[in-house]
Amino acid sequence: MLLKELLKPVGKYEITGSEEIEINGIEIDSRNIKEGNAFIAIKGTQADGHNYIGKAVELGATAIICEKLPETTADSVTYVTVNDTEDAVGKIATTFYGNPTDKLDLVGVTGTNGKTTIATLLYNMFRAFGYKVGLISTVCNYIDNEAIPTEHTTPDPITLNKLLGKMADEGCKYAFMEVSSHSVAQKRIGGLKFAGGIFTNLTRDHLDYHKTVENYLKAKKAFFDGLPKTAFALTNADDKNGLVMVQNTKAKIATYSLRTMADFKGKVLEDGFEGMLMDINNTEVNVQFIGKFNAYNLLAVYGATYLLGKKPEDILLQLSTLRPVNGRFDSMRSPKGYTAIVDYAHTPDALVNVLNAIHDVLKGRGNVITVVGAGGNRDKGKRPIMAQESVKQSDKVIITSDNPRFEEPQDIINDMLAGLNKEEMKKVLAITDRKEAIRTACMLANQGDVILIAGKGHENYQDIKGVKYHFDDKEIVKEIFSNE
Repeated sequence: MLLKELLKPVGKYEITGSEEIEINGIEIDSRNIKEGNAFIAIKGTQADGHNYIGKAVELGATAIICEKLPETTADSVTYVTVNDTEDAVGKIATTFYGNPTDKLDLVGVTGTNGKTTIATLLYNMFRAFGYKVGLISTVCNYIDNEAIPTEHTTPDPITLNKLLGKMADEGCKYAFMEVSSHSVAQKRIGGLKFAGGIFTNLTRDHLDYHKTVENYLKAKKAFFDGLPKTAFALTNADDKNGLVMVQNTKAKIATYSLRTMADFKGKVLEDGFEGMLMDINNTEVNVQFIGKFNAYNLLAVYGATYLLGKKPEDILLQLSTLRPVNGRFDSMRSPKGYTAIVDYAHTPDALVNVLNAIHDVLKGRGNVITVVGAGGNRDKGKRPIMAQESVKQSDKVIITSDNPRFEEPQDIINDMLAGLNKEEMKKVLAITDRKEAIRTACMLANQGDVILIAGKGHENYQDIKGVKYHFDDKEIVKEIFSNE
C-alpha cells in the first residue's frame, strides 16, 4: 500500500521525503522491522519508540512515523511527523488491514468483571446460530474454531487489526472483544468501528496504571463516547456508574437489570451448584450457571443478542445450552463430598460476588474455605481489602502466593495480612506455596463444605521473577481428588 493512502485517516502531518513509496508492513516494535516496512515510534509506558528509530532504519524501514524527527535522518527514508503517534497507529493499522470492521459486526465488552464470560458466551451463542465468529479475550483469541494464544486482554493496534482482518477474510460475520481500560487509554482501539458496546460494572482495579478510580472510569466511558450512532450501548442499570457510562454516547442506549425497570429484566428464581432457574423478560429458562453475578452476565448476553437481531425464543433456547467459561466458577466434586471451585476472581468485588454466590447455594449448610492471594507489581491498595472480604465471608482463609512477578511473595502476603485485626487473624493461615495452600484447604474440608480457590482461574502458570512456570489450580485439585 502506498504511504499516502496509509496516512489519509491521520489528519494533520508533516513529511520529509516521498509519499509515493510502497509500504509492505507496519510495526511498533523495531525488532520486527523488515525491508520496506513503516516504523511507528510510540512513547510507551516502558520504553519510547523514538529511541529505536535508528535501529528500525538499519533493519530496512523505508518510512518512519514519529512525533519528533531524530537528530540525524537517512536520505533514503521518508519521515512523517504527527502530533500523537499513539492516536495515529490505530488509524494506520485499520487502513493497512483493509478496514476489517466495515466487513463484520464488532461488539466490545468493558467493565471490571464479567468481560471474558460475556464475550465468550456471545462467541459461543453466535457460532451455535451457524455463523463464523471471532473472539478476542483474556483467555484466548479465536478465528471461528482456530485458537490463537493471547498475551493481553486487548492486543496492540497492529496485532488487533491483523487479527480482525484475518477474521473478515475468513468470513466471520461477528466478532466479540474484551475492551480493557488500558486499551482505551492507550488508543489501541483507535480506527475500529463498533456495532455495539456492553458495560458490566465498575469497581476498584488497575489503579497501579490509572492512579485514581475517576481516571479508570473515564477510560471506560471514553469507549462509549466514541461509539457511532449506528451502534448500541448496553449498560448495567444496577451499577451506580451504568448510566454515567452512556450519558454522552451517540449510540442507541439499552439497559439490563435484576433490580429495576430495564429493557432486559431478569430474576433468579432458584439456584444450586448445578445451575439456576431464571426469569428473563417474563419467560423462565434453566441455565448452567451459578450466582447473581452470572445472572447479570447472562442478561447482558441476552440483551446484546437481541440487539443484534435475534428472536427472544431462539436466544433463550441457546442460553439454556451454554456452559461456563474455563476458570470462571469451575466447580469440582471431591470423593469426600466437598466442592472445590476455581475462579479468576482477583479484585475485591469479584471475590465478594463469588463468595455471595457460594453462600446463596449453601444456605449455611456447610463451611467455606477460601484460598486467595494477590498479584505482584499491581495495585497494592486492593491487597488488604482482598483479605478483609475473604475473612468476612469465609470460615477459614488461607492466604498464599498468586503471580508474585518481581515482588517477594511474603511481602505481598504481609500487605494482605495488614488489613486484618487480631480477631480476624484467628481464621487465617498464611502458606506461601500455592500447591501446599490448596492441599491444606482440601485436608481441612469436610462433607458439604466448599473450597474457593481464587485469583488465577484459567491461568496455567505462575509468573515468578519474569519466568512463567507451569501451574494450574484445577490440575492440583484433580490430583488431590484422585488420591482421596
